[in-house]
Amino acid sequence: MKLSERSKLIKPSPTLAVTAKASALKAQGIDVVDFGAGEPDFDTPVHIKDAAKKALDQGFTKYTPATGTLELKKAVAAKFEKENNLKYAPEQIIVSCGAKHSLYNLFQAVLDPGDEIVIIAPYWVSYPDMGLLAGARPVFVPTSAKSGFRPEPKALAAAITRKTALVVVNSPSNPTGAGIPEPELRKLQPVLEEGDFWVVSDEIYEKNVYDNFKPVSVASLSKRLYEKTVTVNGVSKTYAMTGWRIGYAAGDKEVVKAMGNMQSQSTSNPNSIAQKAAVEALIGSQAEVAVMVAEFKKRRDWIVDALRRIPGVTCNLPEGAFYVFPDFNAYLGKSAAGKGIKDSVALSEFLLEDARVAVVPGSAFGAEGCLRLSYATSLEIIKEGIKRIADAVKKLK
Repeated sequence: MKLSERSKLIKPSPTLAVTAKASALKAQGIDVVDFGAGEPDFDTPVHIKDAAKKALDQGFTKYTPATGTLELKKAVAAKFEKENNLKYAPEQIIVSCGAKHSLYNLFQAVLDPGDEIVIIAPYWVSYPDMGLLAGARPVFVPTSAKSGFRPEPKALAAAITRKTALVVVNSPSNPTGAGIPEPELRKLQPVLEEGDFWVVSDEIYEKNVYDNFKPVSVASLSKRLYEKTVTVNGVSKTYAMTGWRIGYAAGDKEVVKAMGNMQSQSTSNPNSIAQKAAVEALIGSQAEVAVMVAEFKKRRDWIVDALRRIPGVTCNLPEGAFYVFPDFNAYLGKSAAGKGIKDSVALSEFLLEDARVAVVPGSAFGAEGCLRLSYATSLEIIKEGIKRIADAVKKLK
């Protein structure tokens, strides 16, 4: 019996693997500080949960249209028009089982073997593997902390060839939290407008922003980009609804139709009850979103300052999301108790074993020497975790 060659191309999610290791240690009664999870630690707002309970009581438990209910598509369309200056008809919108599922459907719908997918690095861990699953070759555009992890137009242009079928833009970014402000996005606009390729704008963290940073949708920049961009978003990060699994995408009617065909033959419709909850999330009170973002900002400010106090560590101040991406290159090549720290994987293993702190190695995101820490946990836990990290790296000589 054999496995497909396709299945051998991809790796398990490193972020989920870190969380699993931390959970296994916790199950043994070991006190672990987990900076791995990429989900808000807040509960889903009550009015959203009440909408789900109402849907249950009303028996809204059957199949819905494969690409989502008309009610939810209208709520998504209203959100795009009000907040992103984008007008979409219901047939231009697809609701999926999370934004990740929306992205997977898109990659399957527009990529063929031999195509290239351009990805800005550091990148979310799933982009390359989703491309590989569609037979495409990932091409990476390097950025640096010095440039705010924002791509230079020349570097982006150099990565695009006649084989390019899709360019991925993620702002604010996972793992860096970096946002691309409108003036910088305008510099990329001519590069993105040229050529016969799709653009996907992953905007899942658009509400998790700080210091008056204003995210701008790529599709809103011009008629040309509106036509070739698929905008992806969801309710997971904004409304603390990661487990509800509702994401959505909007774009050209034909590409959305192709995504819908993919979805109809794989998962069928997203969860019916979660769709009702998502409608309430989008059209209901947004007060608790502001409360969550204010708390995230407080945590961000503290953790960045604390990391910068660790000798040899540098850390950018993220514009959004709930991650920091500090540079620990100063500690690579060192050792403790006879064990060498050759890369970020070894460093993350050392921190888990020695300090009982779970972090994600930067190599998973295409940035060796860095670590990703999620501050979607209490300030008390953050303080304890950073203290453990600071004490642990002192042992490295």
